[in-house]
Amino acid sequence: MQYHLAADIGSSSGRLIVGWREGGTLQTQEIHRFANGMVEKNGQLCWNVEKILHGIKTGIAKATEAGKPPASVGVDTWGVDFVLLDAQKNMLGNAVAYRDHRTAGMIEKAHAIIPEAALFARTGVLSQSHNSMFQLMAVQAQQPDLLERAAHFLMLPDYFHFLLCGEMANEYTIATTTGLVNAHTRKWDYEIIERLGFPAHLFREIMPTGTRIGAASPTCDVITPPGHDTACAVVMAQKDAIYISSGTWSLVGITSPAPILSEEGRVARFSNEGGYGGFFCRDNRAAITRYCKNSMGLFMIQCVRSELENAYDFPTLCEMAEAADIESIINSDDMRFFSPANMIGEIKNACEESNQPVPQTAGEIAKVVYQSLAVGYARTAAELETLTNRRFNTIHILGGGARAEYLNQLTALHTGKKVNTKPYEASAMGNITAQINSYEKRT
Repeated sequence: MQYHLAADIGSSSGRLIVGWREGGTLQTQEIHRFANGMVEKNGQLCWNVEKILHGIKTGIAKATEAGKPPASVGVDTWGVDFVLLDAQKNMLGNAVAYRDHRTAGMIEKAHAIIPEAALFARTGVLSQSHNSMFQLMAVQAQQPDLLERAAHFLMLPDYFHFLLCGEMANEYTIATTTGLVNAHTRKWDYEIIERLGFPAHLFREIMPTGTRIGAASPTCDVITPPGHDTACAVVMAQKDAIYISSGTWSLVGITSPAPILSEEGRVARFSNEGGYGGFFCRDNRAAITRYCKNSMGLFMIQCVRSELENAYDFPTLCEMAEAADIESIINSDDMRFFSPANMIGEIKNACEESNQPVPQTAGEIAKVVYQSLAVGYARTAAELETLTNRRFNTIHILGGGARAEYLNQLTALHTGKKVNTKPYEASAMGNITAQINSYEKRT
């Protein structure tokens, strides 16, 4: 029996899940879980990469202790965040998180060099302040010495792979979240990189998903799964359905055989990101693009729970929301909810400004969040159908948010579509599936 370990690292927790095929069916077992989150360091919101690496190594050790020693391990994370390394392969500065405010004004600076529509036509990626491109511009403007000293650029899953095996690679799906990959060639767009003043030598050749990079131990290979957790999750998505990868973020989209680069889609704030397939997949499946919109997602309710001093777990908040008597709906995609000092205060202010009842109790606040998310999903689903001239009967909700039954009920109500849920650990399962496919093809 061959076992494979997914290090599925989310912004609020890391999951280490071992998987294997038995009788043609994928079996999984959670081995280790640890809390994750942003920490303030030298005035920046950052990721604790040492803690994450410790969690990954603990998972490898626990899998072995459980009698399921992994033949391979692969890491997936959220998109856009990266680290810079010097010539000695030491990390420069902090692993800054996408919710840090360092990118203020960087979109405007970039668009003065390359207009937004021209960027989208080349990369298919929507300009959003947290994109790697704008984070790099912030480094360039605020810490130019780091760029001068930098020799390597690694997205976070690429960095953890390097820490595990000592070898570097830029994996395709996570690279597409930078806004620096050409949608047509699927390679780094060096014209954009050079026009924005980034050192071209930082960016290594993009490697296919399923590449063996090196070895974490004599018996455990490091294999690149889809580095972006949503790309992993979509491996498990129902075909011919709209997917919602529901977690801290909610990505609402479809799979497409090619990028969709219409101006109408850009204006509607849709983006194209790499999927698992084609040249960029070792098992030679048909190439896909994930055409999606990034919605605020469960970050809102996570903040609410934290501001309520974690007095309620998420199932209880769902129950309280369902029982609450308030119908206020806010625009959950408003950037005021991206990184507020006080989420509950922003929710109340948004209701007051729109002349709607202001939620007071925990249940009322939760209901406003869940209702607003579901209405946002319905709006995005309708936009997808218009932009692609396709009709979908089903929405497949993947990830941790699939456990939020009340939100799923509201999504079905507001979209008028059938809602399927599970697998809850879709990212980990997609990660494992990619590893198994690669391992079997090579052996």
